[in-house]
Amino acid sequence: MNKVTATGKTVEDAIRAALQQLKATREQVTYRVLEEPSRGFLGFIGTREAKVEVVLQEQKEEVLVSASEGSSSEPPVHEILPEVILPSGKEDKPEAKRQTEQQAVKQGKSFLEEVLSTMGLNAEVEETKFSGNPGFIIKGEGLGLIIGRRGQTLDSLQYLVNIVANRYAEKRVRIVLDAENYRQKRKESLEQLAERMAAQAVRTNKPVRLEPMNPAERKIIHSYLQKRSKVETMSEGSEPYRRVVISPKK
Repeated sequence: MNKVTATGKTVEDAIRAALQQLKATREQVTYRVLEEPSRGFLGFIGTREAKVEVVLQEQKEEVLVSASEGSSSEPPVHEILPEVILPSGKEDKPEAKRQTEQQAVKQGKSFLEEVLSTMGLNAEVEETKFSGNPGFIIKGEGLGLIIGRRGQTLDSLQYLVNIVANRYAEKRVRIVLDAENYRQKRKESLEQLAERMAAQAVRTNKPVRLEPMNPAERKIIHSYLQKRSKVETMSEGSEPYRRVVISPKK
């Protein structure tokens, strides 16, 4: 066996799998990429593995000889170098001009609409303001996929939109995403949780540790309880397992 086709999460993974099948080293083979890997949306939708064809050098030499003699229509196998991915920033687009906030928001919206379309969702994006920050409200049906468990997918998508929007922005903007009024509903839910746990801390005279939360959710808890005379709050632990502790005041 002088030629194999293998797949992997990356081109390198696919090559390593092929080398194991051929029982060869990297120096003994050449390869060509048949399919580039695709991570899909947020790493789990539309994922596609890399596919490569790996040939032992001895096979490559035979092909080259037969081609030179005109006895074969097979083209010579050339080694294809992996694509060089430049870091984000000026390096990959040095001529890019710095964008105003309005242009940055427009860029973020275009990216969001493209993602929603790729996911096959019939959704609209409406521009709005959240506490003075620019934001997008996603409207449509079947938006549970966009929100995810406890808003994790919505937060991840918001993070990506901000990366795209701020790539060439003159001044950093913070864009907030919402769908089905999830942000307000989550805020109300967290405030109710804070109320119950504060009462428990006072009743038992013992600290109450909440589940790990992201910084924005911890801030909601701290803000809601900061004026309470009988309890105090603090955060403990390291991200992503940092949590709020509600303690009775001594």
